Amino acid sequence: METTASNVFIHPRAIVESDQIGRGTRIWASAHVLKGAVIGENCNIGDGAFIEGGAKIGNNVTVKNQCLIWEGVTIADNVFVGPNVVFTNDPWPRSPRLEQVKERYATKQWLSPTQVAEGVSLGASVTVMCGITIGEYATVGIGSVVTRDVPAHALVYGAPARVMGAVCRCGHKLQFQQQHATCGTCGHRYRKEKELIQWVGPKTI
Repeated sequence: METTASNVFIHPRAIVESDQIGRGTRIWASAHVLKGAVIGENCNIGDGAFIEGGAKIGNNVTVKNQCLIWEGVTIADNVFVGPNVVFTNDPWPRSPRLEQVKERYATKQWLSPTQVAEGVSLGASVTVMCGITIGEYATVGIGSVVTRDVPAHALVYGAPARVMGAVCRCGHKLQFQQQHATCGTCGHRYRKEKELIQWVGPKTI
């Protein structure tokens, strides 16, 4: 990880207070990146995105316009975050200025971290409840509300989001027969053990 330097593009109308921005990353107009946020290499941060201090974004991540990524959210490499995606980080929020909760907000005990694993795609206007993990290469459909952990390679959608199928690393749907599937688009192979989907390997020659 490099600190912000000449190899990072920052639009003149963006506000970037963090010095932890990786090589080749582009940050566009009206985006706001707070001090303490970490963004990896070769990322694209769209117009109007807000990334709070304490958020961590890996390499090759696409964050589209108007996304809200708060402290405690960790996004791994090669993730797609669609426009207007909203994360949360407090399961029982109250204004920290309310007298009855000042003690709770005096420390970070309120913070409930969220993990987004490698290769995940989050569709437009998805809302992600805090304290959950979205597994590798899962896809969350447009407008969904994610309230529980999402297994690797799962296709989920709805409010609340439910597992509706499985997807390949390339993003296309998988069709399993006798616990095995081969992607009709890229040829990658998978097996299913109960509800766990495992990658077997690339297309055989």
